[in-house]
Amino acid sequence: MRTYKRFVTATLAVLVACLVFALPVSAGAGAAEQNVGIDHFVEQYLETHHLPGASIALVRDGEVLHEAGYGQTATGAPLTESSLMRIESTSKPFTAFAVLQLVKDHHLDLDDPVIEHLPEFNLGGAGADKITVRQLLSHTSGVATPTIIPPANTLAEGVARTHSWSLASEPGSSYRYSNANYWIAARMVEVVTGQPFNDYLAEHIFTPAGMADTLNLTTTTTPVRGLELGHVLSYGLAFPVPEVTAMISGAGGMVSTAHDMALWVAVQQRNGQAAGGQQLLSAELVEESHRIQPHAKGSGLGWMRSSQENEPLIQHSGVGTAYNAQVMLDPAAGYGVVVLLNSFTPTLEHAYEISSGILDLSGGANPQIGVPAAIWIDLGLAGLTLLALVGGVRGLYRARPWAQRRRHWGGWRFGLRLVPQLFAPAGTAFLFLVLTSLQGNSFTPSNVFWLYPAFMVLLLVLSIAGIATTGARLRHRLRTYTAAAQKAAPTP
Repeated sequence: MRTYKRFVTATLAVLVACLVFALPVSAGAGAAEQNVGIDHFVEQYLETHHLPGASIALVRDGEVLHEAGYGQTATGAPLTESSLMRIESTSKPFTAFAVLQLVKDHHLDLDDPVIEHLPEFNLGGAGADKITVRQLLSHTSGVATPTIIPPANTLAEGVARTHSWSLASEPGSSYRYSNANYWIAARMVEVVTGQPFNDYLAEHIFTPAGMADTLNLTTTTTPVRGLELGHVLSYGLAFPVPEVTAMISGAGGMVSTAHDMALWVAVQQRNGQAAGGQQLLSAELVEESHRIQPHAKGSGLGWMRSSQENEPLIQHSGVGTAYNAQVMLDPAAGYGVVVLLNSFTPTLEHAYEISSGILDLSGGANPQIGVPAAIWIDLGLAGLTLLALVGGVRGLYRARPWAQRRRHWGGWRFGLRLVPQLFAPAGTAFLFLVLTSLQGNSFTPSNVFWLYPAFMVLLLVLSIAGIATTGARLRHRLRTYTAAAQKAAPTP
């Protein structure tokens, strides 16, 4: 009997030990399997859509589960989770976080008029003095960013540009996304704290959160060691291009890594607490930043609310000249995703698609790689470009008989018939020459071209064809008149 009890006790001990040691191994194996699935999905996505590279991170309940880099940089170096990238408008939640820290410390209130804390704010239009801090951060201020913006080198200069603007809507009445809201908010942080905005972010957010490689830039021309050119994708090819010269602080000025951004997501999931235990922002204000604000559609304070299969997500995207970023948090599942791309695709935000796919994988679903629709669109434009080229050659070849058939037309009628050929040249001249020279605009013709290369090539070919055909028709018209005049002249 004693032997039997010993046997039972030993057996139970072995079973318990097996369970204890098996559980972590099973969890670890599951996590490793999930990471392999994520790696495979991202690699396949990059290959299918011809993207040069990506950095990603997956976080759950404040703990980083996976981070990795894929592809390469503009110089051919391997892209990693520690590669520097421009995160574009995903900088906005940081600006909102900084303002909310001032709310936490009782320097201001969300419903205070902006002008109370930023006296230099002097936007034109009735009601501008009633714009509140909350309205700035939720894009309900009525401030609209114009298409053409003069350059600036500081936040103060950036805000000064708004003095001649007028409100697009009554403050607090409707949602209108605007970078200017966040220039103003960042400048307000400088004035209230007496500290440059870049320094404030570094001291109060980046350093305590452990984001050692993250920094905020005032302009796109600020050099950053280790930050390479991003790419514009066209026809399935990646072209390294420089940034458009612009003042970007507050709205899209941050450079970061997937590793650092994972720590930022963890702060959000831990309700404002950094990994070291420091409370950077109260849980109530973090929750408020995630909550949809009055009349703001899906906008919180720095964040946007969206849905994934009817489950609310907290997210923000970033789109720039040559970079694309996405941060997503799924509060219900506890997951957070960061995707940074060193490329920009004019017709599709790939960072959003990859982020959604990683969340699907994390939830046990199989994400779709999708078809390379952006490439197909560009190839369609390439086909139209070829047709335009053929049409231009045909127009040149047929210019003489075309002019001869209309030799009896009056000058005004003949001239009107030439006008359709000049639509494309006029549009091209407006885009490349007129817009780039307005109000000291910092856009150059090269910048315009790289906004959407496949379309711009089509437009340029149409313009050349139009000008060449019009010139040939006019030349033959003049020759016809000259020949007729010579024939009608009396013989000496």
